[in-house]
Amino acid sequence: MKALSTNPLKQIILAVNGGSSSIKFSLYEADKPLRRIFKGEIERIGLPGPILRVKGLNPAESITHSVMAPDYETAVSVMMDWLETNIKCNGISVVGHRVVHGGSKYFTAQPINKDVINDLRQFSPFDPEHLPAEIHLIEAFAHRFPDLPQVACFDTAFHHDLPRVAQLIPIPRRYENQGIRRYGFHGLSYQFLMKELVRLAGAKAAQGRVILAHLGNGASLAAVKGGKSIDTSMGFTPTSGLPMSTRSGDLDPGLVWYLASTEKMNAKQFNEMINFQSGLIGISQISSDMRDLIDCEAEDNRAAEAVAYFCYQTKKWIGSFSAALGGIDTLVFSGGIGENSPTIRTRICDGLGFLGIELDVKLNLKNHDVISAAASQIGVYVIHTDEELMIAKTVYDVLQQGNENQTGLHKPMVITSI
Repeated sequence: MKALSTNPLKQIILAVNGGSSSIKFSLYEADKPLRRIFKGEIERIGLPGPILRVKGLNPAESITHSVMAPDYETAVSVMMDWLETNIKCNGISVVGHRVVHGGSKYFTAQPINKDVINDLRQFSPFDPEHLPAEIHLIEAFAHRFPDLPQVACFDTAFHHDLPRVAQLIPIPRRYENQGIRRYGFHGLSYQFLMKELVRLAGAKAAQGRVILAHLGNGASLAAVKGGKSIDTSMGFTPTSGLPMSTRSGDLDPGLVWYLASTEKMNAKQFNEMINFQSGLIGISQISSDMRDLIDCEAEDNRAAEAVAYFCYQTKKWIGSFSAALGGIDTLVFSGGIGENSPTIRTRICDGLGFLGIELDVKLNLKNHDVISAAASQIGVYVIHTDEELMIAKTVYDVLQQGNENQTGLHKPMVITSI
C-alpha cells in the first residue's frame, strides 16, 4: 500500500478500538460528515495466524497480510509501525480510544492526561481483562508520539443514568462506596445504533420502546426508552449477562464457594475460567465461534446445545426487557453474530410472536436492514455497528468544544501528554 496523504487543512482523527484479541483503527477527516480515509484491524492477537487487514476508500488501497502478534504489546507495535510507514503520523490531530470502563467518575469523553491514567489504573480491578491493555495502548501512543493529544471515550457512558433500581447490586450497601454498581457496557455501539435507528426508522421509533441486541464475541442487550438506557444485561463487569464466546454470562454465585471447596480453585483461576473457558467454548468444547458451532451442530450435540443455550438466554432477556419497558416497539440486532447470522436471529425470534415479533424469511436471509414481516407489530432491524466512527464523532465533539473555547488543537488544549 502506498503512503496515504491527508488534507493538511483538515483536522485528522485516529480512532482506536482495542479488544481482547484484536485492535481496530480508523482514520477520519474531521468534517461534517466525518470522512473515513481507511479502516484497519489486527485480528487473532495471541492466537494462530494473526492478520493485519486495512481497507482504504478503494480496493487498490486494501491489504491483508500475516503479522507476528503473539501478544498484545507486539500487536500494538505492529499497528504503530504500519501507521508510521503508511501515513504521516504528524498529520494526525488527535487519537480517540475506546475505554471499556470509566468507573463511577467518568461518563463523558475525557482528554487524557496523567490524572486520567492514574484513575484508570485505580479502576483496573473493575475490568482486569480490558483496562490494563487499554492503558498500555494509550501509553504506547504517548511514548511513540509524545505531542499527540489523546481522548478516552467510555463504553459505560451510555448507561450512566440508569434508573436507581437498575443500578443496584444486592450485596451490603457499604460496597457501593467503592464504586460497585451495575454499569453496563457496549455503550459506544449502542450510541451508534440509536443514531442509525433515527436514520432508518425515524425519530419517533428511536424515542419509543427499543431493545438493542449487540451479539458478537462479547454480547449484551440494552433496553432503551425515550432514547435513554433503562436497563442492560451486563452489570459490574462485561462478564455478566448473556453467555458469550468465552465468557460465562450470569452464574449462580454459589459456584465460587463450591469450586473453592471441591477443587481448591482460587479467585484468579475462577476469573480465568469464567472469562476464557466458558460460554460457547465451555459448553461446546469445540469452538468459541458461532459459525463453527452452526456448521457442526447436526453432528455434535455439544455444539447444538451451545447454540440453543445462547438463543434461549437471549430470548429470555428480550422477554424481561419487554416487561421492563412496558412493551416493545423495535428490536435491533447488531454485532458480528447479530448482523450476519440469519439462523441465530430466527431462533431467537421464534416463539416471540406474543410480543408482536414476526420476521420476513427472505429479508432475514439477506441480512437486510429491515427484517420484520409486513404484518409484524414490531419493527425488527439489522444494523451494522461502527464503534470506531462513534469514537471519531465523540472526539470531534471534544475538538469543537476546544475550538469554541479558543484552545485549538495546535496548543495543548485541555489535552496533555502523559
